[in-house]
Amino acid sequence: MENRIEFTKDMKRDYTILIPNMLPVHLKLVKSAFQLHGYHMELLQNEGRSVVETGLKYVHNDTCYPALLCIGQFIDALQSGKYDVHRTALIITQTGGGCRASNYIFLLRKALQKAGLGFVPVISLNPAGLEKNSGFKVTLTLLMQAMMMILYADVLMCLKNQVEPYENEKGTCAALVDAWANRLAEQFRLNPRASALRFRGNLKRIARDFEAVPWTPAEKVQVGIVGEIYVKYSQLANNHLEKFLLDQGCQVNVPGLMGFLLNALDHNIDDVDLYGGSRLRQWVCRRVMGFANHIEGVIARAIRECSRFNPPTPYSTTRRELGGVLGVGCKMGEGWLLTAEMCELIDSGVPNIVCVQPFGCLPNHIAGKGTIRALREKYPNANIVPIDYDPGATRVNQENRLKLMLSVAREQGREAVGNRQ
Repeated sequence: MENRIEFTKDMKRDYTILIPNMLPVHLKLVKSAFQLHGYHMELLQNEGRSVVETGLKYVHNDTCYPALLCIGQFIDALQSGKYDVHRTALIITQTGGGCRASNYIFLLRKALQKAGLGFVPVISLNPAGLEKNSGFKVTLTLLMQAMMMILYADVLMCLKNQVEPYENEKGTCAALVDAWANRLAEQFRLNPRASALRFRGNLKRIARDFEAVPWTPAEKVQVGIVGEIYVKYSQLANNHLEKFLLDQGCQVNVPGLMGFLLNALDHNIDDVDLYGGSRLRQWVCRRVMGFANHIEGVIARAIRECSRFNPPTPYSTTRRELGGVLGVGCKMGEGWLLTAEMCELIDSGVPNIVCVQPFGCLPNHIAGKGTIRALREKYPNANIVPIDYDPGATRVNQENRLKLMLSVAREQGREAVGNRQ
């Protein structure tokens, strides 16, 4: 885009960079890594109908729902009066793949122009060098630090989901997650190197703290959440899906973010075998993947040594669970990873799955809805409900479909108990 506003070195000193809120704990920790390198960032907290209405005002309503929400959240924040719009920048990811997410940044700039905010710089966070800004550079050190924070956040999310449904005092787990997020961010700010060296020790302490939460055993319906990455994680996009399921007496299981990132790396390995390309690049990616597998093993051992909890599922395990249901060449959007996550959940004892996607998201309708029949043939007890989210979808209809899925899950649970007796 020829008239884009570059984020310059001078801007880095006194501009606030706003981040759309998809994963509060993950992004809070990642933000601390960026702040260590001199970036002033703020994670947006505004949500509600005003964000949706703002998105609809400045983006065509046929646009992908995540784009509408991200753009609506940005412009709603800029118009709130909370920020000096002449000292504010925005950051958004740009995948570079076949998903419409690659074009969000252009839709955002067009919307900013329409709102009279075309002077606000928009930073592209992407792995492919699609856009460059002299004032924003992701170095290898910063990338490694951000990855470490994502690993910590995946662990916190995983343990919280296993304890929260059973806690004696409501809010204990949420408070513990916030406390550890603050502690890790402060530890990282004071000494990033020491924080990395304490990785295993921190994991053990986190596991022990969750183990110590007072809880009462109870029968809970196990429910997994998969789907398009933004709707899967964002409370704004999925109408607080996790909270709804928790209130319905469920234990929620949500795959971590690191699996999605490793899947993007894995595509570089598969593409060479499927379509040709650089063997050197494939070799490098395999070495990185091997290191990532080692770190996942460290996490698993640390958690199992200090608690009764299951660690986050390693990416290599998720890939094996795909079992030929879908080919690894299917990689648009979440691609085969979405299907593999459903297989892994079912094999780990979570047959009840909510598959969420924006209405009209073709990749996720193929890898999600399109594989449900094959999954039910492979797993007769699979109880999968696809839920579409868009500005016109009513929350009541979504929740009624979820309640029907839970009704089936409870009936299957009663039948299983009867068969054992």
